[in-house]
Amino acid sequence: MSARAIPLACAAALALAACGHHAEASDEGSDSSHAEVAAATAVASVQPFTHVVPAIGSVVPRPGHFAALGAPAPGRVARVYVAPGDRVATGAPLVQLEQASFAAAASGADAALSAAERGYERAERLSREGIVPRRDVEQAAAALAAARSAAVSARRAQQLSVIRSPIAGVVTRMNAVLGAQVDAGQTLVEVVDPSAFDVELSVGPAEAAELRTGARVALSAGERTGGESLGTGTVTSVGAAVDSGSRAVSVRVAPASPKRALRLGESVYGEIAVGTRPDAVVVPVEALVPEGEGYRVFVVDAQGRATARAVTVGGRTERDVEILSGLKGGEKVVTRGAFGLEDGARVAAPATK
Repeated sequence: MSARAIPLACAAALALAACGHHAEASDEGSDSSHAEVAAATAVASVQPFTHVVPAIGSVVPRPGHFAALGAPAPGRVARVYVAPGDRVATGAPLVQLEQASFAAAASGADAALSAAERGYERAERLSREGIVPRRDVEQAAAALAAARSAAVSARRAQQLSVIRSPIAGVVTRMNAVLGAQVDAGQTLVEVVDPSAFDVELSVGPAEAAELRTGARVALSAGERTGGESLGTGTVTSVGAAVDSGSRAVSVRVAPASPKRALRLGESVYGEIAVGTRPDAVVVPVEALVPEGEGYRVFVVDAQGRATARAVTVGGRTERDVEILSGLKGGEKVVTRGAFGLEDGARVAAPATK
């Protein structure tokens, strides 16, 4: 090799070494950029877990403690005794209709009854004497029965022309207007007993099949979890039919000493306890990562490497979720930071301020 070639060869060797060193450094930098990802973790615990069915509903009156009262016959409103919000006793007058038409109807019905009684007695006497056939007596008896029924109805309508409360409670609605004409059966006033409210929740048919009377229910105000706590209640009945409009099943809940007075019609969110598994594997709900139609979690090994693992989910609450399969108690999973995490990434605790 010539003297000129030796320096060129050395330069080439140095250049290759430098390139190799640069590539190695670049690879190390690449590894370090994916070396650790800041994420929070939690240990899967084995503990009792109560499966709940969430539901939305409202406050409703308890059967027998609500009255919607209407006019017994067409008439005109002569007097209104109460207004919405008034508290009334059993038998208290609420609305009075004009009495003249009811008195006239009762008087006419009584007169017709007297005439029917006389007609029956006459037909019976003439039949015994053989003057009229027995068929006339039967017709007179039928007319007498109809007159008696009409008289009873007229007297009852006269009594009901002064609408009275059948229960002690609070007037929640008043539709009667002084001097207005009303129709038979038209609802004029509603009264409810505020000490006898229930909560009526709606659940799907599949969820309803899991429910039993006596189940405990956690109640809160509003239409979602996190609202003002109203205490607990107990399922008293589960509907046997699906509502044709909402396609839901009605579940009635009796509140147990609510933390405040309930208001008729207010929205309530309920979590109905279905059953408790004594040794469930439980992780925070934020550990779940949706995958297709199921879920997965990232399990962290002793070296801090996170591995994706498919899991089967059972019940869940606002904070925790039950894992039926795919995870064992004591294993560490990624919670905050699980979304977007790559399989095999190294996990480090997030920096604290």
